[in-house]
Amino acid sequence: MADTYDVIVIGGGPGGYVAAIRAAQNGLKSACIDNWANRDGSHSFGGTCLNAGCIPSKALLESSELYHRAQEEFSTHGIGVGKLTLDLDTMQKRKTGIVGQLTGGIGALFKANKVTGLQGHGRLLAGRKVEYTDADGKVSVLEAANVIIATGSTPIELPQVPFDGDKVVDSWGALDFTAVPKRLGVIGGGVIGLELGSVWKRLGAEVTVLEAMDDFLFMADRAVAKDAQRQFKRQGMTVLTGAKVTGAKVLKKAVTLSYDDAKGSQSVEVDKVVVAVGRRPNTENLLGEDTGVELDERGRVVVDEHCRTGASGVWAVGDVVRGPMLAHKASEEGVVVADLIAGKVAEMNYDVIPSVIYTAPEIAWVGKTEEQVKESGRAYKVGSFSFAANGRAKAMEAAAGLVKVIAAEDTDELLGVHIVGPMAGELIGEAVVAMEFQGSAEDLQLTIHAHPSLSEAVHEAALAVDKRAIHAINR
Repeated sequence: MADTYDVIVIGGGPGGYVAAIRAAQNGLKSACIDNWANRDGSHSFGGTCLNAGCIPSKALLESSELYHRAQEEFSTHGIGVGKLTLDLDTMQKRKTGIVGQLTGGIGALFKANKVTGLQGHGRLLAGRKVEYTDADGKVSVLEAANVIIATGSTPIELPQVPFDGDKVVDSWGALDFTAVPKRLGVIGGGVIGLELGSVWKRLGAEVTVLEAMDDFLFMADRAVAKDAQRQFKRQGMTVLTGAKVTGAKVLKKAVTLSYDDAKGSQSVEVDKVVVAVGRRPNTENLLGEDTGVELDERGRVVVDEHCRTGASGVWAVGDVVRGPMLAHKASEEGVVVADLIAGKVAEMNYDVIPSVIYTAPEIAWVGKTEEQVKESGRAYKVGSFSFAANGRAKAMEAAAGLVKVIAAEDTDELLGVHIVGPMAGELIGEAVVAMEFQGSAEDLQLTIHAHPSLSEAVHEAALAVDKRAIHAINR
């Protein structure tokens, strides 16, 4: 007789393991199947985010920023460090240690919440049955009242620039370099490309980013994107927009990347190439016959606004469905689905999902860009404030960037908040909370912010919406 559960989750990333834990907290018997395999052959929960994405990249971003600041900034503070050295092996071991602590912690959370964690491959069959193949190849069939698909995504490989695991790598490979490349080519100027490019630029690489879109950070507000581009240029990172990569010639000691831009056919020689052009959903070998679950033209599982698929009792969350491929979006969808299964009232507000790029300066936003609001035809007003006039930012030697607040002309409701500057990923949380409660620019204006703090820049930008900024000339 097959093992039966109230909830089986296929996928152990930020959407999957969170859904399994919340289901267990709701009193449901839950299991989580995950087939993540590390390069040493070991298995761990946490998906790409914890193992080869969000967490290891942030560890390297922090280490590389400290190294860069010691080189470029400490003397400004009157701090002499003598001869600076880089021990990349120690830096990588620190990163790996953090990953191990967090992925190991999921096992402890499963145990505490009585979630059954299963390492191996899960495949959905008809009738809410799940074919489970364990790490030793043993196959069994599990049954559940509800199945949640949370299989995540994987890096897209360009046919004209195939991965070779050495000179041409994906985002995971770029986190594991054992030496700093002298010249690094990054294909893709989005979140992943800019973060990885920043890591190796700070550690000494000459970085060239090739972005096919004509606009830098096309998904961000134009004012923020332009300011960020200026900062990257000052840091010495070369960002080429409108550069469509056509091929790669892997030589013994280098790679020649060919690309087309407004000037015609071009090429650049680098030592390593990181391909960061996006991710595709993991749906290969996921669905058996007659499951009732449909895939769209991009290979994503088709769901409604509550993450229900076309099959009764089958749900899907995270990168494998529509919407932004963000870990926090996946986690919240997992929570919502687990609560809905338990008969609770739950919903997901897709209009207030924050986005963050953890470069220096950081870039973060929530809501609509000015361009999107303008296109909608809604009357609006804008306020912005520069970190150059913020006392805390000046004291931190991090005064580059700005905060931009967009509000409705008629109701004053916040429509979007966009930040490029120090700790933008933390500052955006205030805007997310305000917008979740349909707050207004005036609400931010009337909220007392500590002094001196970076958050005062958000306060001043909100004041500037009504031309009432205190520490800036209102225009």
